[in-house]
Amino acid sequence: MPDTTHRVKYAPVEGAEDVFTPAFLDYLAKASDQFTNRIYELREKRKGVLGKALKYNELPGHLPPSEATETSWQVPTVPEDLRRPGIEITGPASITNMFINALNPVEGERATGDLDDDEDAAAHRLIDTVTATRNRRAAVERSLEHHDSARNRHYKIEAGELPFFMHRERGLHLDEPDVTVDGKPVPAAILGTGLTLFHAGRAQMERGQGVYFYLPKMESAEEAALYRDFFDFSRGHIDLPEKGIIRAIALVESLPIAFQMEEVLHALGPYAAGLNAARWDFKASIFEFIMTDPMHVWPDRFGVDVKTTEFIANIFRRLVATCLKHGAVPIGGMATALPSQNQEVNEAAAKSITADKEWEAAQGFIRGWVAHIFHLNTAAAPFKELQSSGWKPTEKMTNPDNYPIKIDVPEGPITVDGTRRNVRMLIEYVEGWINGRGAKGIDSQAGQPGLHGPLMEDLATGRMSAAQIAQRIIHSAKDTETGQLHDFNLVKRLMEEETENILLLHMANVPDGDIKIRAMYDAAEVRYRKALKIALRWVKNYTDLDFRSLGSYSRDDLESIAASSDAF
Repeated sequence: MPDTTHRVKYAPVEGAEDVFTPAFLDYLAKASDQFTNRIYELREKRKGVLGKALKYNELPGHLPPSEATETSWQVPTVPEDLRRPGIEITGPASITNMFINALNPVEGERATGDLDDDEDAAAHRLIDTVTATRNRRAAVERSLEHHDSARNRHYKIEAGELPFFMHRERGLHLDEPDVTVDGKPVPAAILGTGLTLFHAGRAQMERGQGVYFYLPKMESAEEAALYRDFFDFSRGHIDLPEKGIIRAIALVESLPIAFQMEEVLHALGPYAAGLNAARWDFKASIFEFIMTDPMHVWPDRFGVDVKTTEFIANIFRRLVATCLKHGAVPIGGMATALPSQNQEVNEAAAKSITADKEWEAAQGFIRGWVAHIFHLNTAAAPFKELQSSGWKPTEKMTNPDNYPIKIDVPEGPITVDGTRRNVRMLIEYVEGWINGRGAKGIDSQAGQPGLHGPLMEDLATGRMSAAQIAQRIIHSAKDTETGQLHDFNLVKRLMEEETENILLLHMANVPDGDIKIRAMYDAAEVRYRKALKIALRWVKNYTDLDFRSLGSYSRDDLESIAASSDAF
């Protein structure tokens, strides 16, 4: 057998030698040979679908009837742990203390599942992927520990049954520039999914656990078929236990996939387990597909609630019906509220989370996600209570045809204040990205009067903010009350003002004469100034109909943008 390991090159980040073993490099080289060109072809097909929408306002639609939609079939029996009602805690596995906290109990209760996220919550650096791989494996082996010397705090996994693991790797749209095969970047999905299967996955199987994946950013059943083939390939090239279970839940977070939910489950074949209503990226995807249509300019996104926006609610009801029809599990969305020092804020957040999760449970979802352990039990209760009550879905809820897909414009005002919140979120988020965080607690109304607190924002909400700002610029959207027009000048002014407001709030927390904290502020100021430049470029790209993910920019790219003239 020829040695293929010399074909793979990777950046020498900490821990890389531990995971890039000769056996893994051989597997990765062969996987790249098998799937990279196929991924490139799927990316081109995506561009074609999006191009029709942008040029002709021709939105995606349903595929012709097929075995997937016209016959009676069921996904393989879903493992018992994936059928448990409750809540999944989400966060990056690369930030060790957060990962350990997610696995440990809160008030005696653990999360039902842990969504260790290398996609929307990680910063898309190779060090993040490597650290996540090592942490996942160590968590399975119960050896994961972390010491925070700055806080003099030690973290370790407490005794008892752990949540089941849901692994979410980067999607098919991204490459990993710091890992190459024959000089070409490896698709990030192949790298991340392969690393997880090879290390944590094998360790899980040896302990009798199923290996479960969330598959992000898919746009077609063809893409689902690629994952099915990749799982098959991996079984043949990794020494996995013969009876080891691999199952996947597809995220419905693009507009095209909403029209192919049955086909996606069918294409996943033996690996199909369910669908997830990924509300934030789904809204962002809608923005991209309607970007050039002046009749589809959205109101402030912060007021567009799934529960009260009927066409979105209907799409997610269709998701549930698809799962019920085929024996799969429907998973709801994210509760993003973070704990606040203000108890009123916490109480308001708990009330909002309860209402949201009660609604999801009533639609037939069996679990949702939560961003912080503080609200874990609050978010889990509605699912557990309804499922334990003997509740059963109605016959109507099991038929996807009862929930046709239609894309409307939500009700609500267009305001400059709403744009300002998008701007604030974008600058704060990009600063976190520069600092190695893919998820960050952000209060987009910080410093303003009223009851509000931080939310966990991630790449999905950053994408949504950039898209809405761009849409308003493209169509010169008017403020509903004042008539003020959105243009580049307005958005640039808002970005500059919000950057200064953020820095003023940070400076207010710097004690006079405290050299250490002042140095931390100075470093943060540099990042925020860079974030302003990058946010301007991100929005400008969106107005040019370039919807590249922030994760597609290398760190050198971002530094170059930060050192360049303003994008507008």
